[in-house]
Amino acid sequence: MAETPNDKAVVVKDLQRRFGSFVAVDRVSFDVARGEIFGFLGPNGAGKSTTIRMLCGILRPSGGSGSVAGFDIRTQTEKIKSRIGYMSQKFSLYEDLTVEENIDFYSGIYCIAPEKKKERKEWVLGMAGLREHRNSRTSILSGGWKQRLALGCAILHEPSIIFLDEPTSGVDPISRRRFWDLIYDLAGRGVTVFVTTHYMDEAEYCDRIGLIYRGKLIAAGTPEDLKRRLMREDVLEVGCERFRDALAEIEKLPGVREAAMFGRGLHVVAEDGEAVAARIRALLDERGFAAAHVEKIVPSLEDVFVSLIEAHDREESAEAEVRR
Repeated sequence: MAETPNDKAVVVKDLQRRFGSFVAVDRVSFDVARGEIFGFLGPNGAGKSTTIRMLCGILRPSGGSGSVAGFDIRTQTEKIKSRIGYMSQKFSLYEDLTVEENIDFYSGIYCIAPEKKKERKEWVLGMAGLREHRNSRTSILSGGWKQRLALGCAILHEPSIIFLDEPTSGVDPISRRRFWDLIYDLAGRGVTVFVTTHYMDEAEYCDRIGLIYRGKLIAAGTPEDLKRRLMREDVLEVGCERFRDALAEIEKLPGVREAAMFGRGLHVVAEDGEAVAARIRALLDERGFAAAHVEKIVPSLEDVFVSLIEAHDREESAEAEVRR
């Protein structure tokens, strides 16, 4: 089954992976459109890397089905591997080689035609900002430069789909932002980008996201859709003096589901935002915390994810009680 322009880049149905009695990925279903940036989000150990390894033909599924670039993830893994780029969360290049030697090595791995090797090498060096470091040993590069070099080597052969597994883990915020500029550029050229991350702020950069928790896909949609459709409670932003001290008091108020520090203030999750906002204002006034503002806001994706996780855990606890 060859890829066609109108196909989805990735299609997954009831995908499952077990390791003995442990279910790492539990009947996950989703699809990814061509040219889309799809973010696969979740905490460490949620099943993100296991899913991506099945899609790349590295790990065989225990159940379910799927296709990547129109090819079956069970029976056509070699065809998939020839059409995708893959960047693992750990730096996978050879640190004892120079930048240029690494690019040459991967050119050979991907069987790039001799007449295109120089052109592709220069493109990677320019994209990664490494022209002046082409003869430097890779081990001396900063984390951000290593990251961009690894991306360049993963897309030397100009794949139509690229899988990035925790690509920004362990690098500084500026390098993360620059790396996402490169991802936007790739998507603008029509490349489908499937990226796993546990950074909630990175989800805002994606066209659509899937939230995975304990191996289960608990939500999927655009960032705005998830924030407006799936957040069952109201979210209040509280700005006040000594907000760390105020946090302990606010958590005790009736109607407060949870409260946490967020930037230089607090985010408070409540079932009835207006009633809880009035209680918070009264509390801050009574206890001498000068309030800058208490207002209902559109929730962040972190708010949404935490709310969904808590709802999921409550449902599982209730089901466990019934089984007893």
